[in-house]
Amino acid sequence: QPRSRGLGDVYKRQVYDRIVSEYLAFAAGLENPPAITCIPMSALNGDNVVEHSENMTWYGGPTFLEHLETVQVRQGESHEAARFPVQWVIRPMSDEYHDFRGYAGRAASGVFRVGDEVIAYPANRTTTITSIHTADGDKEETEPTLSYSLTLADEIDISRGDLIAKPIHPPQSSQEIEAMICWFSDKKMKPRGRYYLRHTTREVRAVVSEVRYKVDITTLKKQQDNPEFAMNDIGCVRLHCSQPLFFDAYAQNRITGSFVLIDEQTNATVAAGMIIGAVIDAEDPDAEVAI
Repeated sequence: QPRSRGLGDVYKRQVYDRIVSEYLAFAAGLENPPAITCIPMSALNGDNVVEHSENMTWYGGPTFLEHLETVQVRQGESHEAARFPVQWVIRPMSDEYHDFRGYAGRAASGVFRVGDEVIAYPANRTTTITSIHTADGDKEETEPTLSYSLTLADEIDISRGDLIAKPIHPPQSSQEIEAMICWFSDKKMKPRGRYYLRHTTREVRAVVSEVRYKVDITTLKKQQDNPEFAMNDIGCVRLHCSQPLFFDAYAQNRITGSFVLIDEQTNATVAAGMIIGAVIDAEDPDAEVAI
């Protein structure tokens, strides 16, 4: 940090270029490298925070505020894979609306329209959307991340935790998943540990069937000789769930591809997870007993 403003020689471009080069080389080791924007700035003196710095005339990119105002924070939420996790089934106790059955929730991704053909999971029944309701009145279509109540043409056994999707882009379904997790708790995670897994509006019991590896966050190298997870550890595990999950890989959908693990005894959130995919070659005959 410079001790006074106006010292342009303190903000050396060579130092900035070296830091950028080293960080991009490090980030290249990630399995799914994100889009990275590098901005030289000083929060202490306000350089390149709101206005372009006079001390770094060699920098021609956006300021920090300009970047925040233009970056796509919802990238991937409006893709074609429409997902609607059901949070609540609305059945009004009124003679006027005794036939009404609405499925309320938050649209995770994609767009649903009145008349669209959809499939309800796990019932695996096909039907069509007859109406879309909001607090501001009926709509013809949904928008990602907003809340709605859908009515369907057919009576299907749907409850909290179920998923409504379009048949053209069905979700993955499996009781065995592989995921990257970040451990939050000071109580270590061990193989065969049992937890509640909360995925969208669905909650199931899950057991850690295998710890595949941990990641050294300073080198991004995989460590396979230590199966215990301590606080802030990151790594890959396999989980066996008591019921099937209906999901997408996190790389495709951040909402239906994420989950949290909850300690059965304390009800504390102990980990956050990003689903890689279903385990195709799962062979764990003891998993059912463990759950």
